[in-house]
Amino acid sequence: MDFLWFAGGFGFVSIFITIIFIIVIGGFIFMAVKGITTWSKNNQSPVLSVPAEVVAKRTQTSGGHGNSSASTWYYVTFQVQSGDRIELGVNGSKFGQLADDDLGILTFQGTRFQGFDRQRNEG
Repeated sequence: MDFLWFAGGFGFVSIFITIIFIIVIGGFIFMAVKGITTWSKNNQSPVLSVPAEVVAKRTQTSGGHGNSSASTWYYVTFQVQSGDRIELGVNGSKFGQLADDDLGILTFQGTRFQGFDRQRNEG
């Protein structure tokens, strides 16, 4: 009788591990499909250049516990003439060159930042 209980418990553990494995693999597949879909949509989008203003900047940092290194992502929110706002990921160098209230020409393709040409204020 004790052997049957142990075998049943082992069966539960193996089913539980299998379910966790399927959830983890499913998550990886979902993220891969999502990334490929975003990449494809960006490639099919036109490259647009529009007058815009830098209205906000933010960073997102993850990791950095123990011996692992931290990763930082940089985002800039632009407001175009229609009043719509677009938040785009930028590299750290470009992030450091932009300041709130900068005016210029924003170039982007879908959700992909292409560049920002600051216009000189002739005031």
